[in-house]
Parts: sequence; C-alpha cells; structure tokens
Amino acid sequence: MAAVCQPRRALVEIPAPQPKIAARMRRSYQEILSARLAPSPLPRGRNAVPNTKRGPPLDLSSGGVWSGRVEQQCEKMDEHPAPLSKQQLVQLIRSLILVEQSQEPRILTSDLKHLQEDLQLKKANVFRSIPYSRLGSNRDAHCYRKAYPHLVAFKVSCQEWGHVLLRNKEWESVLEHTLMAWRYTSELPQWDTANHNALRQQCYDILAANSLAALQQHQPGPDRGRELLRRLTLAQSHSQSIVPCIEALQRIMGCAALFSMDTK
Repeated sequence: MAAVCQPRRALVEIPAPQPKIAARMRRSYQEILSARLAPSPLPRGRNAVPNTKRGPPLDLSSGGVWSGRVEQQCEKMDEHPAPLSKQQLVQLIRSLILVEQSQEPRILTSDLKHLQEDLQLKKANVFRSIPYSRLGSNRDAHCYRKAYPHLVAFKVSCQEWGHVLLRNKEWESVLEHTLMAWRYTSELPQWDTANHNALRQQCYDILAANSLAALQQHQPGPDRGRELLRRLTLAQSHSQSIVPCIEALQRIMGCAALFSMDTK
C-alpha cells in the first residue's frame, strides 16, 4: 500500500527581513560633540521660512576679555567636522577655560583654593588618561598621545588664570599661584621622549613670566621677600626658568636694604 505524502505545515512563520539601520549604534566622541553643537533643525512645511537671523552672542566677558570665542569655535567645528588639530584643540580648551573664568572671576581669584583645586583636577586627569594595563612603558609615545589633551588643559589653566590675576593686579596672588602651580607642574609625568616634555617646560616658562611681571609691579616686605627667595630657590631645582625671578627679587631686597640704611 503506497504511503500517502501529506504536505507539512510550518509551525512558525518567518517574518520578512527588516530594513537595515543606516546609523551606527556606537558613535565617536567627535560625532556626539558635533551633534550637540549642531544648529536646531529648520521648520518643515511648504510655507515655512527658515530663520536666518542669529541672536546676539552671549556676553560672558570678564573685564572685556571674552568676546564670543566659544561661538566662533563651535561654528568652525560645524563647518569642518574633521578631527581637531593641535592648534584647534588648544584654542578650544582655552575658550572653555575662559568661559569658566567668566562665571565668577572675583570669587575664584580672591581665594587661591579654587585655583589649587582646578590644578589638582587637571593633573589627576592627566594620570587618569594614561593606560596602566599595558605590558610596556606607560611613559611612551602611545601614553603621551592619550594624555596630551589633558596636558594642554593644564598648561592653558596655568596661563589663563595667571593672566586673570595680573589683570586684577593681585600681585601677591600671582606669586603664590606661580609657586603652587610650579609644584603641580613638577609632579606631571616625565616622558621617555625628550620632545614630549616640552609642554612641561612651557608651563615653567609661563609661570616664571607671570612672577617676573608681578615683581616688576610689586615690592614685598623684608620678611615676605626672604620667604619668597627661599621658595623660589627651591623651585630652581625643577627648572632654571625661575632664575630671572630670583635675580629680580634679590635686586628688590638689595634696594630695600640700601634704602633702610640711608634712612638710618
């Protein structure tokens, strides 16, 4: 007797293939930043008129320092979505720090504790960015590239906050900020390649220039001068950039001593 073949019925229906998602699930940091900085979408509709007027830029100036540089940087990033160069990265970090300074400059500069916390945070970010799980050296070129943006942020912080103190004519605060930032600079990583330590030396040069500018406008008293001379001499062990400041302070103290002898 011949077997009767019955057609087998499918128990589960196979759904039709879904269209592929064009967008990638994981986006780079540059794409996320560009999306946040992108202008708002234009209104849709046949009668919709695009609004080409731009509102007035926010005035975040602190004594005429800030003039909308952040807005210019955002426009440049919108026009050129390519990865930022080193110069563009420095300009962007400087702009962000200027925004931070413009919020409450008097409160921040009146107490050096806030500036110390800022330097401490940026130094911690440098060490946090270095991959320590590698088998090789953690001071090589690969680790330097990871830490480079945070090193630039540290340098710009030393430079910009020093300029704010100089503009406010807070000469004693400039000297204290220099010695404080000098110590944090000496604690930055020492890289295997000598050229990679250029940012460290640039920080020393910036801080020394700030102190020299303050000493040209301010003459500390005898006790304060001796204390500063002792601390500046200790800072010389890290870099010779501080030598002009030591010589300027010695001249000030010598002139003060001669003046006191003449008055007697």
